Amino acid sequence: MDAEELRLLLSKDGLALLERAEAGLDGDVVREVTRLRAEGHDPRLVAAVLTQARLRRRARAKFGEFASGMLFTEAGLEQATRLRVAAHHAGRMRRAGIVSVADLGCGIGADALAFATLGLEVTAVERDEVTAAIATYNLAAWHASVVHGDALDTPVDAEALWFDPARRDGARRLSDPADWSPPLDAVFARAAAQPAGVKLAPGIDRDLLPPDAEHQWVTDGLETVEAVVWTGRLARPGVARSALVLGDGVAEELAGDPSHPEPGELDAWLYEPAGAVIRAELIGALAERLDARAVSEGIAYLTAARHVGTPLAQAFRVRETLPLDERRIAQRLRELGIGELEIKKRGADIDPAALRRRLKLRGDARATLILTRIAGRHRAVLADRA
Repeated sequence: MDAEELRLLLSKDGLALLERAEAGLDGDVVREVTRLRAEGHDPRLVAAVLTQARLRRRARAKFGEFASGMLFTEAGLEQATRLRVAAHHAGRMRRAGIVSVADLGCGIGADALAFATLGLEVTAVERDEVTAAIATYNLAAWHASVVHGDALDTPVDAEALWFDPARRDGARRLSDPADWSPPLDAVFARAAAQPAGVKLAPGIDRDLLPPDAEHQWVTDGLETVEAVVWTGRLARPGVARSALVLGDGVAEELAGDPSHPEPGELDAWLYEPAGAVIRAELIGALAERLDARAVSEGIAYLTAARHVGTPLAQAFRVRETLPLDERRIAQRLRELGIGELEIKKRGADIDPAALRRRLKLRGDARATLILTRIAGRHRAVLADRA
């Protein structure tokens, strides 16, 4: 979106047209475009309105009902923090006694919105002019101000800082501080001077993270969405590394030191740790909580004799173990009448989608097939989700 498209969209006619277009998106989009143009609307406005209506629809997955009162860009929506995760950030600020926060590189304002809804005084800074204008619109109903400026060079007066540095265009590595904008070295230097949170990709090279801070990985639902570095009084005493799993009405956390459990024989239950637990290297701590052990050296599956329900891992009741032989697997699935099969893998060089096609599943039963190593040998575990 460019400045002219945003100007058209923010006009009185543009916003009214957006409400109509969003309601009409269930029908034929081509017909909707033709109808709006036939009414005499500027073709650029029609294009901007329909793009925005589609973005609002997509944004509901992240923002729920808030999406219907917000504006977005494609990149801004893609990079924006989910509302449930942003609420966690805001809660951390509130519990630490923070009353004012500067969101440095606010994007469309997702985290700033969560900070403001909890009553924090928010200053949001955004370098891109159009994105800053969109953030201003999204935050208009709250006690927040938006500044068009550079995240590191703009003076701000706030107790705490929030950073969400983006990877530079074309950057593929997560191990070079210069591949981020602003550069991570500069961000961490600023974060060391006052309480701060720095949101990063969950696959960030751990060696880049400052040692004198708390490192927290977050899984939302089944997707691991971020790693956050907390500094100052936003970092909890005695917690160097943690994994947090969020869900509908659920928030469970695991903290500890990096460790991996000893392997043992496959038992009645198999557990797949949440991505946050794996990224935080807290599989050993989870194994202790579940009274479990690893299924094999270097494999992030656990096994235990009994089922312990926890958001920190998905649990599967083991039916039987088969050789990792496609013909044997297909034969057994036919014998059991399994037509609906979830396929998971770790430590096995197999394409689950291609395997599913070759298995030619038939039947009404369902199961989960887990392709992995058990005690160092490739195996296929037939199981049922808890």
